[in-house]
Amino acid sequence: MSAWVLPDHIADVLPSEARHIEELRRGLLDTTRSFGYELVMPPLLEHLESLLTGTGEALDLQTFKLVDQLSGRTLGLRADSTPQVARIDAHLLNRQGVARLSYCGPVVHTRVDRPLASREPMQFGAEIYGHAGLEADLEVIELAHACLSGAGAGELLLDLADVRVIDAVLAPVQLNETQTNAIHAALAAKDVTELKSLSRDLPAPVRADLCALPTLFGGVEVLSEARRLLQPSPELHNALDNLAWLAKHVEGMRVSIDLADLRGYAYYTGMRFAIFSHSPQGEALELARGGRYDEVGAVFGRNRPAVGFSLDVKELVSAVLPRPLVAAVRAPWGMDSGLRQAIAALRAQGQTVVCALPGHGHEMDEFQCDRELVQDPANSGAWIVKTL
Repeated sequence: MSAWVLPDHIADVLPSEARHIEELRRGLLDTTRSFGYELVMPPLLEHLESLLTGTGEALDLQTFKLVDQLSGRTLGLRADSTPQVARIDAHLLNRQGVARLSYCGPVVHTRVDRPLASREPMQFGAEIYGHAGLEADLEVIELAHACLSGAGAGELLLDLADVRVIDAVLAPVQLNETQTNAIHAALAAKDVTELKSLSRDLPAPVRADLCALPTLFGGVEVLSEARRLLQPSPELHNALDNLAWLAKHVEGMRVSIDLADLRGYAYYTGMRFAIFSHSPQGEALELARGGRYDEVGAVFGRNRPAVGFSLDVKELVSAVLPRPLVAAVRAPWGMDSGLRQAIAALRAQGQTVVCALPGHGHEMDEFQCDRELVQDPANSGAWIVKTL
C-alpha cells in the first residue's frame, strides 16, 4: 500500500475548503461570543473511564482507544465534546449560576453513520448550564439559527420533538429494555405494522397511542392533534405545551413537529431539535442538532440543567456557497527598503500581499491578485499599488 493512502473516511482538506472551514469556524465563534458564551478547549484525549462516564454504549463503540506510554492506562480519543464540557462545568468552573460555554475542535469516530461521512468531524457547539426554563431552550435554538444564518445557510427548517411524549405514552406499563428498544426502533421507522405486533399484549389505550405516534408529524397543528388522540397526562401536556411555546416564539425558520422522532432518546431528557436546509445542489441536509440533556452532568457529581446544540463545520461547508477568493496585492521579492516598508504597511492595514519569489510567477489559487505593487517613476520610484 502506498504511504500516502489515508484510512477510509479520513481525508486531507485542501486550500479552498480549508479556508472556507476556518472562516466558518471564526464566524461561528464570533456569533457565540456575541451571545455571551465563553470558549473552552477540552483535550483531544483523556483517560477512557473519564471520557465515557455516563455516555452509554453508543459513544463507547465510536471511541478510539490507545495505551498511554507514560502511565499504562487506557486513553480514548474524544468522539463527542459535550461530556467533556459537562465535566468542565461540574469540576473546573463549579459555578452556582448560569454558565454559557462554547467549543470547536476535531473529534474522531471509529465508524461512520452514513455514506461519505467523515470519521474526523470538526465539532462546534454551545451549551447553557444551570437554567431549566424554556428561556434557555429558546436561546439555544436562536443561537443555532444565528450561527447558521451567519454562515450563509439558506432557508432553514426547525424540526421539534420531545422525548417525554413517548415516556408519557409508555408510563402506564412496565417494559424491559429489549421491548423498549424495539418499540423505539419501530417508532423511528414509523412502522405501524411492527408497532401493532410489539404492542399486542399491552393495554388498548397504550397500543392506540403507540400506533398514533407515527402519524403525528407535520406543522404545529400536530400538537392539537396529539392532545385529541393521545391519552392525557400531566407529563404529556407539559411536553406539548413546551413545544407549542417554542414553536410560537421561534422566528426566521419554518417549524415542523415529529412526535415519533426518537433520535438520541437515551441522551435527551426533554425537548430535542434539528435544523435542516438545502445544499446549493438542492440536497436536504441536517445542519445542527441539539436539545435538553439535564442528566449529562450527573455522573460528574453535579446534576444540573443543561441544553445545547452542535454541528460539524466540515459538513456545513457543503450547505453554503463558497466564499469569494481573498483580494490580494502581488509584489516583487526584493531587499529594497522602500519595497519592504510598503509591503509591511499594506499587511499592517489588513491587506494580503503575495511576494513572487525569484524565478516564479504567481501560482497560488487561493488569492486573487487584483492589484500590484510597483514603483512609480514619476514619484522618485516610490512604491504604489496599481490595479491590474
